[in-house]
Amino acid sequence: MSTITSASDSALLGIQRGMQGLERVATEVASAGQSNGTATRSVAEPLVEQIGHQNQVEGSTKIIKAEDETLGKLIDEMA
Repeated sequence: MSTITSASDSALLGIQRGMQGLERVATEVASAGQSNGTATRSVAEPLVEQIGHQNQVEGSTKIIKAEDETLGKLIDEMA
């Protein structure tokens, strides 16, 4: 059971970090139009990072879904 807990913990941490990253890049993109020309990087960079954060959240979600399905099958087998 500790393996399942570890997988859940890792997946939840992945979702949390991905969401934090999405929030960070969204803020950067939203404020890009308000800068006075002193931006240190283009708006394209956070948009590319957004894809990575989105993939992290989606991948972590799939781990939790797979774990849920596996537990469901085990419970069905034991019943």
